[in-house]
Order: sequence, then C-alpha cells, then structure tokens
Amino acid sequence: MRYKYIFFDLDGTLTDPWEGITNCVKYALLHFGIRETDHSKLMRFIGPPLVDSFMEYYGFDREKSLMAVEKYRERFSAVGLFENRVYDGVYDLLQKLTDCSRTLVLATSKPKIYADRIMAKYRLRPYFKLVCGSELDGTRNDKAEVIEYAIEKLGCPRESVVMVGDRRQDIIGAKKCSIASCGVRFGYAEDGELEEAGADMIAEDMDDLLRILTNQTEV
Repeated sequence: MRYKYIFFDLDGTLTDPWEGITNCVKYALLHFGIRETDHSKLMRFIGPPLVDSFMEYYGFDREKSLMAVEKYRERFSAVGLFENRVYDGVYDLLQKLTDCSRTLVLATSKPKIYADRIMAKYRLRPYFKLVCGSELDGTRNDKAEVIEYAIEKLGCPRESVVMVGDRRQDIIGAKKCSIASCGVRFGYAEDGELEEAGADMIAEDMDDLLRILTNQTEV
C-alpha cells in the first residue's frame, strides 16, 4: 500500500460543525458590538485558525483577535463543541480503512482538549491511533505544525502519509511537510480552493474518498 498513514482533518471532513462554530463566532462578535447575520461570512471560520480568521475577515489586530477567540471559547467549551454532527458514511469509511490495515491519525487545528471531547462524544476515538491538535496557548496553531508533530510522534516515513481535509490549510500544511494531500469536496472549501492550493487528489464524496485511499499502490 502506498499510504499506510492517513491523517484526517476534523471540522468539515469528519464532522459538520456549522451550527456550533457559527453560533460561537456570532457570540464573540457581539461582544465587540458586531451583529453578524450573513451566514456566508460566518462559514469562512470553519477550518482555518480562529485568530487568523478574526484578523482577516473583520480587520481585528492580533490583540483584539485573541480576545475574540477567548469569547468564542466561552460558548464553545460549554455548548458549541457538541452543536455538531458526524457526516453520513464516516463510520463506515473509518471501519473499512481500519480493516485495510491503515493507521488513522487526527490532525486538526482545533485545540486538542476540544477535539478529544468531540471524538469521545461521537464514538470516533477508537478508530484513531493518535489525536493531534493545537493547544489553548496557541502552540501548533498552524496545520503544518500539527502534521509535523504527528509525523514525529509516529516516526513514520513521509512517503507513506496522506493528509485528508476540506480546506486549503490542510493542503498547504501537507505540502510544507512534504506529504501527499487529498482534498474533499463535501466540506467547506470555496470553489477552486482545493485546486488552487495544489491538492494531489480530490474526493467528490465518501465513496470516492474510500476508493482513493484504498486503491493506491506503489508505483
């Protein structure tokens, strides 16, 4: 098999966190007197690091953005992380990959403390050898840092790893770490985002993703 180690993003790849993330972003913005009703703007927060998104989309400086992240986490840690659902077909996908002797790893920019709770709540944790994420203090905020950390933990050869995710950060992070990448269209990527980021492969749906991840052979 070519890709023995499969790194998965969480938001927009295994789960649909739309309700929780958008509600928490609205909660944070309201603290600064901003009443956001445009859901297309809120959806852009799904995937990238929060501190970057508040700066990019609302013009906050870094200090104000960090304050917004703290407000976001007030609601997210109590309510928002479970305003979430697992995508249809995920459990079947993970079971089949496990049956094919793939080693599954979660590589998310979300703080690990939240990822652990989500993985346990939705019965995803047993499929994964390792859960890697950021820390609340900002450590490993960039996706490449998370991927690199996972590779170091596993001690696996880079040519045997593929990163699966729905946003450009997943693809760019994989490239920075010299591993393959597979984008998924069922998440929150904008039109052309995965292609522009340089995804090595793109899956249209869960069935296509399973085919890509199990039909690869050494060249």
